[in-house]
Amino acid sequence: MPPTPPPLAIRPLVDADLAALLVLYTHLHPADDDRPPQPEVQAIWQGLMADPGHVYLGGFVGAQLVSSCVLLVIPNLTRGCRPYALIENVVPHADHRQRGYGRALLHAALARAWGKNCYKAMLMTGSKDESTLRFYADAGFDGHDKQAFVARPHA
Repeated sequence: MPPTPPPLAIRPLVDADLAALLVLYTHLHPADDDRPPQPEVQAIWQGLMADPGHVYLGGFVGAQLVSSCVLLVIPNLTRGCRPYALIENVVPHADHRQRGYGRALLHAALARAWGKNCYKAMLMTGSKDESTLRFYADAGFDGHDKQAFVARPHA
């Protein structure tokens, strides 16, 4: 029987968590675009922290940030003016995968969305890997409910 993984503590990230989050993001996009200078990154982070519609959730094992996602709650004029949620940048640390931490984090994000009276929560992934798609389905997301389209600026 495999050993029981250490417990995961989930909480909203705070100002002091930015450096750990940026390190964790290297596990999301190892070849990501270059970041702007640190003062600009810090200003963006401060703006995100001040926006009540944005919540960065982090999963911690001890003091180490091992998983994270962003929950956006978006006001809406349809569906009885109930908001909807978007979950993005779901990332587990490579050394902490397959332990249930990602599922726990997604369940926490969904609980927050439902607590804000959201009528739906959406999540997109660029992965075509069957295990990743199964992970999201097992966490409660229906991959057949809606069709997503993405536009990007010309290179």
